Amino acid sequence: MMNISQEAIESLEEFVNHKKPAQEEICLAWIGQAGFIIKFKNKMFIIDPYLSDYLSRKYKGKIFSHIRLMEIPIQPEKIRNLDYLLSTHAHSDHMDPETLSILSNNNPNCKIIVPRAEIEEALNRGAKGNQILPANDGETIELENNIKIIGVGASHEVLKVNEKGDYSFLGYVFHLSDIKIYHSGDCIPYNGLIEKIRNLKIDIALLPINGRDEYRRSNNIAGNFKIHEALELCYKSSIKNLIVHHFGMFAYNTVSESELNDLRKRSSFSLNIIVPEINQIYNIKKI
Repeated sequence: MMNISQEAIESLEEFVNHKKPAQEEICLAWIGQAGFIIKFKNKMFIIDPYLSDYLSRKYKGKIFSHIRLMEIPIQPEKIRNLDYLLSTHAHSDHMDPETLSILSNNNPNCKIIVPRAEIEEALNRGAKGNQILPANDGETIELENNIKIIGVGASHEVLKVNEKGDYSFLGYVFHLSDIKIYHSGDCIPYNGLIEKIRNLKIDIALLPINGRDEYRRSNNIAGNFKIHEALELCYKSSIKNLIVHHFGMFAYNTVSESELNDLRKRSSFSLNIIVPEINQIYNIKKI
């Protein structure tokens, strides 16, 4: 059985620099969009950090302006002693060049896990060659202190695979001692996904809920799980805990507050649903 408790903090900087997990406890903080910081034992992970205003400048004057709806919760310069950075794919709100380059420079011993198909893009955006650990669907990366990362193919409306069989879109399973946390990356349902996830025996899923539609698709905005699809994945894969994300960043690509309130009300013993907040820590342990 899993216990997830919530703890308010003054700032993410406090979490990054001062919070130490209790023995066998995992501490998790949401940093907006698909980004999370995870601490376990003496290791710190960050996945899909978008900690700049890069996209609002890139798309200024375009149909989707990419203006941030939330402030940058922590400046990347404030993140030190980072052990692992993971990017699920090369879209700039997941592999942000202005965040990746700073974290790479300021944390030279950090290992950067990216899809094998996107190594060149990661290098172009600031990662160093000696930092990169390539990942792919079905592969396990053995780290340290009983920590593993498992790649899971993701369909960001398509399963993009090159001629070598390398996936451009991945999710990752954090296997931290006896707890497994699945971050799907940007993903929609596809044949075989439920079976993959069920076999991995996931404890907590981190899933996007901003959905998709033809209007966004026709303007080159690939979509994600709709809310009912995220819930269905959890139910059919026997996942008891869901932390949703990929909302509240861009006006054109989010869900409404009423939908988030409905989600909160649907939380139950069979599926514990958490709508995360900035400056909250989620302490996770098995009991």
